[in-house]
Amino acid sequence: MTLVSLTEYPSRYHYRIIFSTFSVKTTLPKRVIIAGPTAVGKTELSLRIAQYWDVPVVSADARQCYKYMDIGTGKITRDERAGITHYNISILEPDVDDNVQLFLGRVEKWEKELGSDYPFLLFVGGSTLYLEGLIRPLDDVPESDTGILLKLQEELNDKGIDHLYHQLEKVDPFYAGKMDGQNTQRILRALAVYRKTGKPFSSFHEQDEHPEPNEDTLVFVLNRPREHLYKRIEQRVDQMIEQGLVDEVKYLLRKGYDFRGSALKTVGYTELYNYLYGKYDLQEAIRLIKRNTRRYAKRQLTWFKRWQNVIWIDLDELSEEEITDLMIQQINKVVADQKIH
Repeated sequence: MTLVSLTEYPSRYHYRIIFSTFSVKTTLPKRVIIAGPTAVGKTELSLRIAQYWDVPVVSADARQCYKYMDIGTGKITRDERAGITHYNISILEPDVDDNVQLFLGRVEKWEKELGSDYPFLLFVGGSTLYLEGLIRPLDDVPESDTGILLKLQEELNDKGIDHLYHQLEKVDPFYAGKMDGQNTQRILRALAVYRKTGKPFSSFHEQDEHPEPNEDTLVFVLNRPREHLYKRIEQRVDQMIEQGLVDEVKYLLRKGYDFRGSALKTVGYTELYNYLYGKYDLQEAIRLIKRNTRRYAKRQLTWFKRWQNVIWIDLDELSEEEITDLMIQQINKVVADQKIH
């Protein structure tokens, strides 16, 4: 069963998703993924599923792995976890570079440690590359040249990340456009491959234009009508400000972390950094956070629409209980003929 709002997608694409070749797999899933744009409501639903199956949750968010970045990343608190063990949260310092390869290495370790104790691990998040790394093997991208990387690092030190990001926008606008902020390591990697091969980094992903999950992976993509999603984004930003996001940014500054680095070059943190340094006032910073978060959500949805053989769920179509029951039924069909407690 696939639920999706008729008003959200062009009819041709809508029917391609509705009547795609999704079939209930007979093999035991190693991974169940709950994906969706920012502020759609992934966390609340993931807790319901995790509690029902008594499985741990792995955050597939490229920023929640960092310490001290709690409010701005929408990180679940210890009290909110309701006894469910969560992985990939607050494990790295904000000045440590992370990437999808390192994330998948951690996932492999956790799966080896936990795989025999649970029917599956539950992955939750919206970071497109991290999620896509979970549903299909990584592309065979050429290795970076050390000499090129050194030259790029010199450019970074002399001219800053904005200069390199604008270069990437010119040579590979598709890859630049899907980033959540200006990720330094990804920008350096993409430019290094381009300078070595003369081909855009994104061109090495073309063979998987419409990827689908591996046989051991079940994927749900959550969505809402755009107007409602955007309203939730604006409410969430207001809530983050009330919870103390400005103080969180001040704390990171006092700790001496570089806001030009990949972790903190992120929506919410960048705008408030500029506010604190007098580039504009707080109201303008909040306006920009809301605008940039809406743009990010739009890019996320564009990315998710490429995926085939996944289950789309419009969270406005059913109650929370009905959606939870629907997902449990789908997982049940894959995992076993009876519920696992």
